This record gives sequence, C-alpha cells and structure tokens, in this order.
Amino acid sequence: MMDDKTRTELEAAVYRRLVEHLRTRTDVQNIDLMNLAGFCRNCLSNWMKDAADERGVPLTKDQSRERVYGMPYDEWRAKYQKEAGPDQKAAFEKAAHKH
Repeated sequence: MMDDKTRTELEAAVYRRLVEHLRTRTDVQNIDLMNLAGFCRNCLSNWMKDAADERGVPLTKDQSRERVYGMPYDEWRAKYQKEAGPDQKAAFEKAAHKH
C-alpha cells in the first residue's frame, strides 16, 4: 500500500514529466491532442487554474497557461501553432460532443 504523501509526490512527478514532454513536442498541435485524447495543453492549464481556485491559491489563467506551455501563451502560439486543416477541424467537430 502507498501512503498519500508518496502517491501525491509520484503523481506530481508524472504531471511534470507530461508537461515537459508536451513542451518538447511543439509539433503536436492542441487540436490533434483534443482529437486523439480529448484534452490538450489548454485543458491542463484550465485544470491547474481550477485546482488553484478550489484551494484559494491566487493564479490567473495566463499564469496557469505559462506553467503548462513554458512561456506566455501568445508567444507559444506565434512560434508553434499552425492553422488547423479541414480534416483536423472535421475530426474535432465530430468528437466535440464527447468532450
């Protein structure tokens, strides 16, 4: 059996590794993540903001996005975000009701 402190530390390590992985995979667009997994970088940042709000921790949406993206969101978008293609948009619309 694992104690709560250890479980929380392991979960935090996994989260940090996931975020670092997504930071290095700038070729993977958020729409692709949404279409395949049902969540994206923005979802992670929103979940972080929700958790902070639940605990009374001051954190803005921009701050939570910067924690996930590793830079200001607008900077990431300018550097890495590409226009979604018709197939990506169609897949997103088809899956949107599932999210």
